[in-house]
Amino acid sequence: MNSEKFFQLIAIPSPINQIADQLGANDLPYRIPIHPNLVHFTIGLFAIGIAFDFAGAFYSLEKRIFRFLALPVTRTGFHDVGWYNVLACSVITFFTVAAGFYEMLLAVPLPGEIRTVIGQNAINTMIWHAIGGVALLLIIVVMTIWRGYQRFVWRKDFGREVTWLYLFCGATILLVMGVHGSLGAWLASEFGVHITADQLLAAGADLKESLP
Repeated sequence: MNSEKFFQLIAIPSPINQIADQLGANDLPYRIPIHPNLVHFTIGLFAIGIAFDFAGAFYSLEKRIFRFLALPVTRTGFHDVGWYNVLACSVITFFTVAAGFYEMLLAVPLPGEIRTVIGQNAINTMIWHAIGGVALLLIIVVMTIWRGYQRFVWRKDFGREVTWLYLFCGATILLVMGVHGSLGAWLASEFGVHITADQLLAAGADLKESLP
Protein backbone atom coordinates (compact mmCIF):
# COMPACT_ATOMS: atom_id res chain seq x y z
CA MET A 1 0.00 0.00 0.00
CA ASN A 2 2.81 2.37 0.86
CA SER A 3 4.51 1.70 -2.47
CA GLU A 4 1.24 2.41 -4.30
CA LYS A 5 0.92 5.78 -2.56
CA PHE A 6 4.52 6.56 -3.40
CA PHE A 7 4.02 5.92 -7.10
CA GLN A 8 0.80 7.93 -7.03
CA LEU A 9 2.67 10.86 -5.52
CA ILE A 10 5.50 10.83 -8.03
CA ALA A 11 2.93 10.58 -10.82
CA ILE A 12 1.45 13.94 -9.82
CA PRO A 13 2.68 16.49 -12.38
CA SER A 14 4.67 19.42 -11.05
CA PRO A 15 2.91 22.81 -11.25
CA ILE A 16 6.00 24.02 -13.10
CA ASN A 17 4.98 21.79 -16.01
CA GLN A 18 1.97 24.04 -16.53
CA ILE A 19 4.25 26.93 -17.49
CA ALA A 20 7.09 24.90 -18.98
CA ASP A 21 6.43 26.29 -22.44
CA GLN A 22 7.00 29.81 -21.06
CA LEU A 23 10.39 28.99 -19.53
CA GLY A 24 13.74 29.25 -21.25
CA ALA A 25 16.71 26.93 -21.06
CA ASN A 26 17.62 28.48 -17.70
CA ASP A 27 14.19 27.50 -16.28
CA LEU A 28 13.11 31.14 -16.08
CA PRO A 29 10.68 33.19 -18.19
CA TYR A 30 13.49 35.69 -18.83
CA ARG A 31 17.11 35.34 -19.93
CA ILE A 32 19.03 36.80 -17.00
CA PRO A 33 18.20 35.86 -13.38
CA ILE A 34 17.06 38.87 -11.36
CA HIS A 35 17.98 37.76 -7.85
CA PRO A 36 21.78 37.51 -8.32
CA ASN A 37 21.83 41.00 -9.80
CA LEU A 38 19.79 42.54 -6.99
CA VAL A 39 22.09 40.86 -4.47
CA HIS A 40 24.88 43.15 -5.67
CA PHE A 41 22.77 46.17 -4.74
CA THR A 42 21.97 44.77 -1.30
CA ILE A 43 25.60 44.00 -0.46
CA GLY A 44 27.00 47.10 -2.14
CA LEU A 45 24.62 49.60 -0.56
CA PHE A 46 25.05 48.12 2.91
CA ALA A 47 28.83 47.96 2.58
CA ILE A 48 29.03 51.57 1.40
CA GLY A 49 26.74 52.69 4.20
CA ILE A 50 28.83 51.04 6.90
CA ALA A 51 32.11 52.15 5.29
CA PHE A 52 31.08 55.81 5.19
CA ASP A 53 29.83 55.67 8.76
CA PHE A 54 33.25 54.32 9.72
CA ALA A 55 34.81 57.21 7.84
CA GLY A 56 32.57 59.63 9.72
CA ALA A 57 33.40 58.02 13.04
CA PHE A 58 37.14 58.43 12.44
CA TYR A 59 36.79 61.88 10.91
CA SER A 60 38.85 63.53 13.64
CA LEU A 61 41.83 61.46 12.50
CA GLU A 62 41.20 62.00 8.79
CA LYS A 63 40.40 65.70 8.61
CA ARG A 64 44.04 66.78 8.44
CA ILE A 65 44.52 64.61 5.37
CA PHE A 66 41.41 66.07 3.73
CA ARG A 67 42.59 69.59 4.47
CA PHE A 68 46.01 68.83 3.03
CA LEU A 69 44.37 67.51 -0.13
CA ALA A 70 41.99 70.48 -0.17
CA LEU A 71 38.96 68.18 -0.23
CA PRO A 72 35.72 69.81 1.00
CA VAL A 73 34.74 66.81 3.11
CA THR A 74 32.69 67.00 6.31
CA ARG A 75 31.76 64.46 8.95
CA THR A 76 28.09 65.20 8.28
CA GLY A 77 28.60 64.34 4.63
CA PHE A 78 30.04 60.94 5.50
CA HIS A 79 27.15 60.15 7.81
CA ASP A 80 24.61 61.34 5.22
CA VAL A 81 25.99 58.81 2.75
CA GLY A 82 25.96 56.14 5.45
CA TRP A 83 22.32 56.76 6.33
CA TYR A 84 20.91 56.97 2.81
CA ASN A 85 22.77 53.88 1.61
CA VAL A 86 21.55 51.73 4.50
CA LEU A 87 18.03 53.07 3.94
CA ALA A 88 18.20 52.24 0.23
CA CYS A 89 19.59 48.80 1.08
CA SER A 90 16.62 47.99 3.31
CA VAL A 91 14.22 48.91 0.49
CA ILE A 92 15.97 47.04 -2.33
CA THR A 93 16.45 43.93 -0.19
CA PHE A 94 12.69 43.31 -0.14
CA PHE A 95 12.85 42.96 -3.92
CA THR A 96 16.03 40.88 -3.66
CA VAL A 97 14.37 38.36 -1.36
CA ALA A 98 11.12 38.33 -3.36
CA ALA A 99 12.99 37.64 -6.60
CA GLY A 100 15.02 34.97 -4.83
CA PHE A 101 11.94 33.08 -3.67
CA TYR A 102 10.32 33.30 -7.10
CA GLU A 103 13.41 31.95 -8.82
CA MET A 104 13.86 29.30 -6.13
CA LEU A 105 10.39 27.94 -6.94
CA LEU A 106 11.51 27.47 -10.55
CA ALA A 107 14.95 26.09 -9.70
CA VAL A 108 15.96 22.75 -11.21
CA PRO A 109 19.34 21.60 -9.83
CA LEU A 110 21.52 19.32 -11.91
CA PRO A 111 20.88 15.60 -11.31
CA GLY A 112 23.36 13.42 -9.47
CA GLU A 113 25.04 13.22 -6.09
CA ILE A 114 26.59 16.67 -6.20
CA ARG A 115 27.67 18.31 -2.96
CA THR A 116 29.28 21.58 -1.99
CA VAL A 117 32.65 21.88 -0.28
CA ILE A 118 30.85 21.76 3.07
CA GLY A 119 28.93 18.61 2.14
CA GLN A 120 25.48 20.05 1.41
CA ASN A 121 23.27 18.84 -1.40
CA ALA A 122 21.18 21.15 -3.58
CA ILE A 123 17.99 21.22 -1.53
CA ASN A 124 19.80 21.85 1.76
CA THR A 125 21.83 24.64 0.20
CA MET A 126 18.68 26.18 -1.24
CA ILE A 127 16.78 26.00 2.05
CA TRP A 128 19.60 27.52 4.09
CA HIS A 129 20.08 30.23 1.49
CA ALA A 130 16.36 31.07 1.67
CA ILE A 131 16.29 31.10 5.47
CA GLY A 132 19.44 33.19 5.57
CA GLY A 133 18.00 35.64 3.06
CA VAL A 134 14.89 36.27 5.15
CA ALA A 135 17.00 36.58 8.31
CA LEU A 136 19.32 39.09 6.64
CA LEU A 137 16.33 41.10 5.41
CA LEU A 138 15.01 41.38 8.96
CA ILE A 139 18.46 42.25 10.29
CA ILE A 140 18.95 44.96 7.65
CA VAL A 141 15.56 46.47 8.48
CA VAL A 142 16.41 46.48 12.20
CA MET A 143 19.80 48.05 11.43
CA THR A 144 18.08 50.73 9.36
CA ILE A 145 15.64 51.54 12.17
CA TRP A 146 18.53 51.62 14.63
CA ARG A 147 20.48 53.88 12.30
CA GLY A 148 17.50 56.19 11.90
CA TYR A 149 17.01 56.55 15.65
CA GLN A 150 20.66 57.42 16.06
CA ARG A 151 20.46 60.02 13.30
CA PHE A 152 17.22 61.71 14.29
CA VAL A 153 16.79 61.02 18.03
CA TRP A 154 19.60 59.63 20.14
CA ARG A 155 22.68 61.23 18.59
CA LYS A 156 21.29 64.10 16.54
CA ASP A 157 23.36 66.60 18.55
CA PHE A 158 26.57 64.56 18.41
CA GLY A 159 29.32 64.95 15.86
CA ARG A 160 29.71 61.18 15.56
CA GLU A 161 26.28 60.09 14.46
CA VAL A 162 26.66 56.35 15.11
CA THR A 163 27.79 54.25 18.05
CA TRP A 164 30.74 51.89 17.98
CA LEU A 165 28.36 49.00 18.64
CA TYR A 166 26.42 49.85 15.48
CA LEU A 167 29.62 49.87 13.44
CA PHE A 168 30.74 46.56 14.93
CA CYS A 169 27.36 44.98 14.14
CA GLY A 170 27.50 46.35 10.60
CA ALA A 171 30.95 44.89 9.99
CA THR A 172 29.82 41.53 11.39
CA ILE A 173 26.76 41.51 9.14
CA LEU A 174 28.99 42.10 6.12
CA LEU A 175 30.96 38.97 7.03
CA VAL A 176 27.71 37.01 7.38
CA MET A 177 26.62 38.31 3.98
CA GLY A 178 29.82 36.92 2.50
CA VAL A 179 29.16 33.46 3.91
CA HIS A 180 25.51 33.60 2.90
CA GLY A 181 26.45 34.72 -0.59
CA SER A 182 28.65 31.65 -0.94
CA LEU A 183 25.55 29.46 -0.62
CA GLY A 184 23.95 31.29 -3.52
CA ALA A 185 27.13 31.07 -5.57
CA TRP A 186 27.26 27.31 -5.01
CA LEU A 187 23.69 26.94 -6.24
CA ALA A 188 24.87 28.31 -9.56
CA SER A 189 28.40 26.94 -9.82
CA GLU A 190 27.86 23.48 -8.31
CA PHE A 191 24.21 22.74 -9.04
CA GLY A 192 23.69 24.75 -12.24
CA VAL A 193 20.57 26.50 -10.94
CA HIS A 194 19.33 28.88 -13.67
CA ILE A 195 22.59 28.48 -15.60
CA THR A 196 21.67 28.09 -19.26
CA ALA A 197 24.77 26.17 -20.37
CA ASP A 198 24.60 23.72 -17.45
CA GLN A 199 20.92 23.01 -18.02
CA LEU A 200 21.43 22.47 -21.76
CA LEU A 201 24.33 20.10 -21.15
CA ALA A 202 22.27 18.17 -18.60
CA ALA A 203 19.52 17.85 -21.21
CA GLY A 204 22.02 16.48 -23.72
CA ALA A 205 21.88 19.48 -26.03
CA ASP A 206 24.69 20.66 -28.28
CA LEU A 207 25.81 24.06 -27.02
CA LYS A 208 27.04 25.08 -30.47
CA GLU A 209 23.55 24.65 -31.83
CA SER A 210 21.56 25.79 -28.80
CA LEU A 211 23.47 28.93 -27.83
CA PRO A 212 23.68 31.99 -30.09
